[in-house]
Amino acid sequence: MGLQSLVALAFPPRCLSCGGLVGEDFALCAACWRDTPFIAGLTCRTCGVPLPGDSTAEEHCDDCLTIARPWSFGVAAMLYRDTGRKLVLALKHGDRTDLARPAARWLAVRLQGRLAPDTLILPVPAHWRRRIARRYNQAALIARALGRETGAEVDPLALIRPRATPIQDGLSRDARFANLAGSMRLRPDRAPRLNGRPILLVDDVMTSGATLAAAAEVCLASGSGPVAIAVMARVAKDD
Repeated sequence: MGLQSLVALAFPPRCLSCGGLVGEDFALCAACWRDTPFIAGLTCRTCGVPLPGDSTAEEHCDDCLTIARPWSFGVAAMLYRDTGRKLVLALKHGDRTDLARPAARWLAVRLQGRLAPDTLILPVPAHWRRRIARRYNQAALIARALGRETGAEVDPLALIRPRATPIQDGLSRDARFANLAGSMRLRPDRAPRLNGRPILLVDDVMTSGATLAAAAEVCLASGSGPVAIAVMARVAKDD
């Protein structure tokens, strides 16, 4: 038997969520796939949240009709509930760094045909204290994997977060935006790489969009081209 066959016998592929046996690596079993709220069909052009109906025109959700978003379009792989929430929390707090690869694959499907040539992928940065506590920035892991999936260039260090901000959980929408104001900046030596280039910002979850807005504004102020966003999961109002 070959080495790969021996490894497969000793360590058979397991479901990303429940740990049950599956047919291939980085996959979900049928039950967990059913319980994962993947996003498909009609979505808001700006934030990727699902919308009712089957219109072929570009549509926007209520939030994106009332909030000025500093990016051109956005996609999300799943809703932040059920197995979707479980997977995000496992990546974010449970040392499940293996989940970055399938998250990137799911996002690549949502981005198919939408990435402009010469797009530069930037992860939303984490403050150094939070990064040390978690030992990694989950957004950077997804961004790197997404770069491999799409062939786009990735710069995981371009954006920095010099000011630690309070946890956003429980804050109102307005408080979230105020909390993030001025919290990020671009490394001066990275400015030439952004000059005029399309940017794709990557994060694990979008709730109000305050974090992504802060990062997008830094990019645009630094002379980048249009900014788009991609998140593993989107919090919807019903959630």
